[in-house]
Amino acid sequence: MEFLPNGITLEIAPGTFPLSTDSMALAHFVRLPRNARVLDLGSGCGTLGLLLCAGNESCHVTGLELDPVAHETALENIHRNGLTSRMESICTDLRHISGSFGSGQFSVCISNPPYFSGGPASQTLPDARRENTCTLAQLLQSAGYVLKYGGDCYLVHRPERLAEMIALGAENGMEAKRLLLLRHRESGPISLVLLQLRKGGKPGLKIEEAALFDDSGDPTEYYKGVYHLA
Repeated sequence: MEFLPNGITLEIAPGTFPLSTDSMALAHFVRLPRNARVLDLGSGCGTLGLLLCAGNESCHVTGLELDPVAHETALENIHRNGLTSRMESICTDLRHISGSFGSGQFSVCISNPPYFSGGPASQTLPDARRENTCTLAQLLQSAGYVLKYGGDCYLVHRPERLAEMIALGAENGMEAKRLLLLRHRESGPISLVLLQLRKGGKPGLKIEEAALFDDSGDPTEYYKGVYHLA
């Protein structure tokens, strides 16, 4: 059992994606409008939805998850935390999203997608780490479909796929508006990128940088903010 802010608890089923720095950093990066209707694409056990609900009292989060074990665990997490009026999990394939929702129904999309388009499959989490069931192109096509005009899509990914994310966002009517380059240590290489895409947004990209640890190995203020230690 993982303990999240404001008394929220998270159970991760065996064989499903664990709580990670990626998810913590993405939840910290997201900026929600009041009464946001959020769609989590590939929601797993509900981690991102729980983190957003823990920090925002007015949002409603819908998670789409293909794995039935992760979906059932998400339902248990929602019920245990008393969030049944603000959060839901639907077991479905996000590649066929038009069968579940009309266009423009959400103000925010979030996703911590599989990072790798090829290469050796993970022995423990093949579908969570590699694009076996959904490519980045399919994910951003789905996000562009469900977002309302002016709505935002938030992603965390590997830096080598940044150009691809920006290009695919543009293909689906979403403009890159904010980018965070995240390092493990201040003098180290970029390990993750966090990107905000806006449906119908005008050109203009704000670039930010952060590190989890300074060069002596101590947590940075950014780290403390991500993990609610400040």
